[in-house]
Amino acid sequence: MTEALRKSVEELWPELGWIQDTELRKQTTVAWIKAFERSPLEPDDLNQIPFTLLVPNCPATFMEHKRCVVHIAKQSALAMQEFLGKALPIDLDTVIAGAILADVGKLLEYEKVDGELRQSDRGKALRHPFTGVALAVECGVPDAVSHIIATHAAEGDLVKRSTEAFIVHHADFMSFEPFKGLG
Repeated sequence: MTEALRKSVEELWPELGWIQDTELRKQTTVAWIKAFERSPLEPDDLNQIPFTLLVPNCPATFMEHKRCVVHIAKQSALAMQEFLGKALPIDLDTVIAGAILADVGKLLEYEKVDGELRQSDRGKALRHPFTGVALAVECGVPDAVSHIIATHAAEGDLVKRSTEAFIVHHADFMSFEPFKGLG
């Protein structure tokens, strides 16, 4: 992995600095680096492409949505710790890393044909929660964080989510659902 790519990932994700566990911060960073190495997307593309193909002419970029999700998740976790912490323990690093990694698999859903980005056959066959978990596990990301990647989208409705996964799931949908009515 190149130092330039690492720097680009760190510039995209200043929130990586919120992860106190240095090993988890490194694993989270490496997962993003590997995703870029396997994707036709460049880091700057994430500030241009829409965050979803499900909303025609989506006005929000990938990074606007993703960074919003991370901020909502962190603030929600902090509020829950303050008011419910005695009854409901929450690992803030797990929440932050999970929110940062939730859509890392989307980078593997694209291909470039004649200079245009489009959904690849892999993207049609395997949604991003699946490819994201595969990347995360390969990079040594703990199971608690991989669980968030796996369950942040509708696929997670079929399993029992951890508290941290509920937080990221709802943060993601809070910054997605309102866009569905814009089309």
